[in-house]
Amino acid sequence: MANDTAPLSRDSPAGTASGRAPRFSAQARLAALQKDIMDLILESNLEAGSPLPTEAELCATLGVGRNTLRESLKVLQALGVVEIRHGYGMFVAPTNLDALTAGLTFRGRLSLRQQGKEALELVDVRQTLESGLIGQAMSLMTEEHLARIEDTVREMESLADEGRPLAGVDSEFHRQLFAPLDNELLTHLMSVFWDVYSQIHAAAGMKAANLHSTALRHREIYEAVRSGDKALASDRLNSHFDGIREAIAKLVKR
Repeated sequence: MANDTAPLSRDSPAGTASGRAPRFSAQARLAALQKDIMDLILESNLEAGSPLPTEAELCATLGVGRNTLRESLKVLQALGVVEIRHGYGMFVAPTNLDALTAGLTFRGRLSLRQQGKEALELVDVRQTLESGLIGQAMSLMTEEHLARIEDTVREMESLADEGRPLAGVDSEFHRQLFAPLDNELLTHLMSVFWDVYSQIHAAAGMKAANLHSTALRHREIYEAVRSGDKALASDRLNSHFDGIREAIAKLVKR
C-alpha cells in the first residue's frame, strides 16, 4: 500500500507519478507507464531472469492502479520485455526476438498482396547485412565451418537434380555462412527473410530449371568464401538477391 506521500496515481486525471501535466490519452498514459517500467528495470540493474517487484510494490512505486499495471505488463510481455509466470511472479524476460520476427514477417507477407514494399525492404536489409558482414564472418571461419557449408551446397545440388524445393537448405546455407559471428539478432533477421521467402515460393512457385541455377549461385558464393576472397564473396552475395526481387515483382503484379 502507498503511504500518504505516495505519488499521484497515473489512473487519476489530477496528475502522473512524476507530477507532470496529466495525459488525456489512455494510450499515451499506458505507453508512458511501459517506459517507466522499463526504466525501473534498467535503473535497478536487473538482468534477464531477475524477478520484478510484486504487483503491489509496482503499483505503489509507479502510482498506478492494479488493472492499469496489468494492462501495461501484458504489452511488455508481448514485446519480450517481461515474463509473467503465473503462480511464481514476474521476471525480466530472457532474450527473445520472437515478437520482432512475427511482426516483420507479417508486414512482409501482407505487402505481397499489395505493392511488395515491405518485402522488398526486407530484401534490401538482408542484402546489406550479408554483403557487409561476410568479410568479418570469413575472418572467423574454420575448416569445420567450411566443411559444413560445402555439405549444404552438395545437398542443395542433389535436391535440384531431384526437382525438389531448396528453400529449407538455402536458409541453412546462409545461416552457416554467418554462424562464426554468433550474432543472435542477425540470425533472427535472416529467419524473418526466409519466412517471407517461403510465402513467395509457395505463391509464385519455382520451375525445376531454376533450381540448378540457384544451386550454382550458392556454390559460387561458397567457392569465393573458400578461396578467402572477401570482395568476390561480397559481390556474389549482392547479386544473389536479384532473383528474389524478380519473384516479388512478378507476384505483386498478379
